[in-house]
Amino acid sequence: MKVFKIDITAWTSSFKYPNLISGFQPTLEVPPISTILGLINAAAGKYIKHEKLKIGYYFEFEAKQIDLESIYQIEVHEKGYPKNTTKSNIINREFLFNNHLVLYLQDEELVDYFRLPVYQLLLGRSNDLATINSIEEVDLQEIKNAEKIKGQIIPFMGNFLPGLIQPLPKYFSNTIPRKNLGTEAYSIISFNLADGQTNLTAYIDYPKQGKEVHIYFHELNLSSYYG
Repeated sequence: MKVFKIDITAWTSSFKYPNLISGFQPTLEVPPISTILGLINAAAGKYIKHEKLKIGYYFEFEAKQIDLESIYQIEVHEKGYPKNTTKSNIINREFLFNNHLVLYLQDEELVDYFRLPVYQLLLGRSNDLATINSIEEVDLQEIKNAEKIKGQIIPFMGNFLPGLIQPLPKYFSNTIPRKNLGTEAYSIISFNLADGQTNLTAYIDYPKQGKEVHIYFHELNLSSYYG
């Protein structure tokens, strides 16, 4: 299968657990699909309504650590409007260091956005700036019962792969407030987990230093969520 392969790196990244609002903030070890679609939107400079999208990605990092972070909490008026008062607080936030994301797309229009991004690319928060290293077209070989699924998230239902199980949205609306779109359970499989047999059809690639990985492609049709 011919796809475009976009190589992206960032010094730091942090991918928030969607249901944790206060206290210690751990990071997911693989970015959710919503983060990747947000990355595409940033490159495009607009909100894209993905009605038919085939996308795969691989993510790895060098280290994970905890940092102290100052946050500012804003009180909300009973009518839902923010007040003009804030208070500061300090929390522990987990982050990933020396990150590598490989994005696989078939839609050349989406790929072209990464050749000259409109907005800065982020792997998580506003200070997690990312850099595009290369864009190339590759031909990936299909493999059935893939054994090297790692550095990825996989829908849990029907696959039941080991890993951290977490409900994650596929996308967010462009309304205020934003709404979660297409939330379902995923297996979050870190890049450093052992090989394991699956029933998945995937595609063979070598995203970093000759390391063989089997890339799973998500087929997204989000048209039903746009109203």
